[in-house]
Amino acid sequence: MKRIVLFLVTNLAVMLVLSIAASLLGVNRYLTANGLDMGMLLGFAGIIGFGGAFISLAMSKMMAKWSTGAHVIDSPSTSTEFWLVETVRKLSAKAGLAMPEVAIYEGAPNAFATGPSKNNSLVAVSTGLLQSMSKEEVEAVLAHEVSHVANGDMVTLTLIQGVVNTFVIFLSRVVGYLVDSFLRRGDSQSSGPGIGYMITVVVCDILFGVLASIVVAWFSRQREFRADAGAAGLMGSPRPMMAALQRLGGIDVEPLPKALASSGIAGGQGLMALFASHPSMEERIAALAAQGR
Repeated sequence: MKRIVLFLVTNLAVMLVLSIAASLLGVNRYLTANGLDMGMLLGFAGIIGFGGAFISLAMSKMMAKWSTGAHVIDSPSTSTEFWLVETVRKLSAKAGLAMPEVAIYEGAPNAFATGPSKNNSLVAVSTGLLQSMSKEEVEAVLAHEVSHVANGDMVTLTLIQGVVNTFVIFLSRVVGYLVDSFLRRGDSQSSGPGIGYMITVVVCDILFGVLASIVVAWFSRQREFRADAGAAGLMGSPRPMMAALQRLGGIDVEPLPKALASSGIAGGQGLMALFASHPSMEERIAALAAQGR
């Protein structure tokens, strides 16, 4: 319940900020007496589409800590915490990164990396992952997450999300206007958009949003392959990452909150492959095996 409330409140706050920004800039007045102002509409779509994506990126570390209850290790108090911090430090130095924040959270096996930039990131692992894996397997998982940071995956995914969001908002309103104009043809008494516009925009937002999610999911799957390959490079061999994936394939992995679903080491495969944020474990292991040949 806490996660749901936090998700709703955050998204409502983001939409309020973006709506105010669009109003102040005047780009929300894209519907005119003479039809659609395409320039205004594109500006509106860009502010809402990219604005939401970049605000989410800026808040990603804070939201990750809140939604998972992750405890950042400022001063290691146990041998496990000390090992985690030192392992991430070693991997980050090898990848040429600033030291990320390192955190542990209570839960079934999983891990994730997030943050607004390569030099301002968070790497977190669950207690379940630490308890169910060997140190070498955990190190491989950490190398995978550090590779996500080194590849700039959080920023790139944000840019892609911003682009598809912008197109969804823009195209939905163009189609809505065309449908509404067709339904009201010959009606010279009407002014402003009708019910046809509003219904069509809602339907198109949903339909185009589903199609856009396929694009984002495809990229998410590709970045998992790249992060696996990056982990193999940091570890000096693909075998530890393959062992970690095999282990994850045989245990129950806890789904991360929706905003972090694509950031986890596993999960998010969904009902249909087109919408999966992660490739199957078999595909990932096969790709690593091919890399090791």
